[in-house]
Amino acid sequence: MKRIKLTVAYDGTDYCGWQVQPNGVTIEEILNREISGLTGEEIRVIGASRTDSGVHALGNVAVFDTKCSIPAERFAYALNRRMPEDIVIVRSEQVADDWHPRYQDVITKTYEYHIYNASVPNPMKRRTSTFVSFPLDIDQMRKGASYLIGEHDFVSFCNVRTNTSDTVRTVYDIMIDQNGEDICIRITGNGFLYNMVRIIVGTLIRVGRGFYTPERVKEILEAGERTEAGVTAPPQGLVLVEIRYGNENENE
Repeated sequence: MKRIKLTVAYDGTDYCGWQVQPNGVTIEEILNREISGLTGEEIRVIGASRTDSGVHALGNVAVFDTKCSIPAERFAYALNRRMPEDIVIVRSEQVADDWHPRYQDVITKTYEYHIYNASVPNPMKRRTSTFVSFPLDIDQMRKGASYLIGEHDFVSFCNVRTNTSDTVRTVYDIMIDQNGEDICIRITGNGFLYNMVRIIVGTLIRVGRGFYTPERVKEILEAGERTEAGVTAPPQGLVLVEIRYGNENENE
């Protein structure tokens, strides 16, 4: 028996998120089906991040155990021949038998949120960006974002349905870049609460529109109430870019 780690990229538009559920097709369901078909075993992957319906990924991580003789690094090639076009196995490798994608000591996650800021929508960007028709002040958004850097209790920025009692997280960096009508908000931290990135983005959009001052972000953070923050931004603009583990950082 060996444990295989997969790095998975996908366009989440046509899926009901990562986790298997009864009311729609999910990324996890497709992986289970195709890996089982390849190996002849009953496979159930363990994922690192259970992305929501419509959310995309370039570097989500999953593991599974198998007795199959296929070399670990060849699983990516074999599986990609079976996968739909909107799911790609970026890399496959063998890890320790007890390696778990959600319980490693040091994890850094990076998300990007993409906004198309123009007077009319661009149909070519509808699956991967959120359309905002009102002008956004990027400098004000950057000032507001600066209050979120560091270790804080982010209870104001998580969905009320979150199932964790520990809402303290560390945000290492937030970069907001604009290239013409395209705005990218890139957030790196040690972990994120349910809907945390999308609520941060929804709040920063209100700052960019002038509804909130940048200082209001600090007040929201300190208030400890979800009702104080902005709306949850739509899912299609969100991409899980990568998950980095401590041993990988040391090796690099």
